[in-house]
Amino acid sequence: MAKKTQNENFNIVATTLFGLEEVLAEELRELDMEFVKVGNRVVTCSGNLRQLYEANLWCRTAIRILKPIRQFKALDEKSLYEQVQKTNWAEIMDLGMTFAIDAVVSHSTFEHSLYVSQLTKDAIVDQFRAKTGERPSVDRVRPDIRLNLHMHDNLVTLSLDSSGDSLHRRGYRLQTNVAPLNEVLAAGIIGLSGWDKKSPLVDPMCGSGTFLIEAALMAQNMAPGLFRRDPYGFEKWKDYNEQIFKMVWDVAEAKGKTTAQAQIIGYDLDADYVEAARNNIENAGLENIIEVQKADFFETNAPQAPGVVVMNPPYNERIQSDDIYELYKKIGDTLKNNYQGYDAFVFTGNLDAAKNVGLRTSRRVPLFNGSIECRLLKYELYRGSRKGGGEAE
Repeated sequence: MAKKTQNENFNIVATTLFGLEEVLAEELRELDMEFVKVGNRVVTCSGNLRQLYEANLWCRTAIRILKPIRQFKALDEKSLYEQVQKTNWAEIMDLGMTFAIDAVVSHSTFEHSLYVSQLTKDAIVDQFRAKTGERPSVDRVRPDIRLNLHMHDNLVTLSLDSSGDSLHRRGYRLQTNVAPLNEVLAAGIIGLSGWDKKSPLVDPMCGSGTFLIEAALMAQNMAPGLFRRDPYGFEKWKDYNEQIFKMVWDVAEAKGKTTAQAQIIGYDLDADYVEAARNNIENAGLENIIEVQKADFFETNAPQAPGVVVMNPPYNERIQSDDIYELYKKIGDTLKNNYQGYDAFVFTGNLDAAKNVGLRTSRRVPLFNGSIECRLLKYELYRGSRKGGGEAE
């Protein structure tokens, strides 16, 4: 593998959750990436070493940032093994380094990703053993080098994982509730809302505060990667440039704003959740930016309009409600009566119950919360007498 200079561009693949691809694409464009192209759960682009580091630090909706190193067709075991061995692995890792392989296989003659992963591992260790008489070790938990193998229709893309641990693990969360929202999903939902980062944002069922924190990080122009505790994957690469990464980190720290840019408010009826949210907010250094109160949403009123309400009410999946249909009806009534002039975004995995909101949706975005198929439902809460019947799905 020919070494590239630090300013030379190479292909980059950013993975994300279903439905957040366009949000991530815009984030990559803001980092001046070139040739940004949206795929299914991925966005491809071109950038240099500095931009790769920036993507890990700044992308709010990326799960992993990958650097492809080889692409080939593999129709059978022999061809996969031989193609993997065509890479000089000594240029990528030393004998004393540990590695792991994450494999994803679809529509291929190979049926099991674990088998593909093991075959790829064999090809790598056999190359080292043939040259040195020794082999590197596999560490599935904390490898020095993490590889990503993606096989679709027998076309294999072998990549270096520059992120290491998943980027959704920001590092600010000390406590969670029963069903914590993935940080990437929360950031993506706020991105999909079109919130301007200046008007009020309210989460009236805030749980452990993920929506609130992700919104505040956006408003304050704070890079989510600054909270990370574990090293990034690229810090173990042979071409790692500590000077460039320090510059990227220092610039990110300098860009963050300390005075509140928007009114961000959270409510929850459960005192334990309120405490958890406050602890997480304090851990993120945002206690002067976000306000959290113990309150019943149905008794609250909106701050000055216009603004955005974003909420993730129970689905009767991981959190149960005594009467889920009545709950959603009360959500609709409260939004209509107490939050006029706001845009409300209800993220739910119970599409049946959502019909009881009783307001007309202006947008429905398919998303997933883990394996649960969900919708992000937008309601435009007009002032005055404008009414609309209609179902949420």
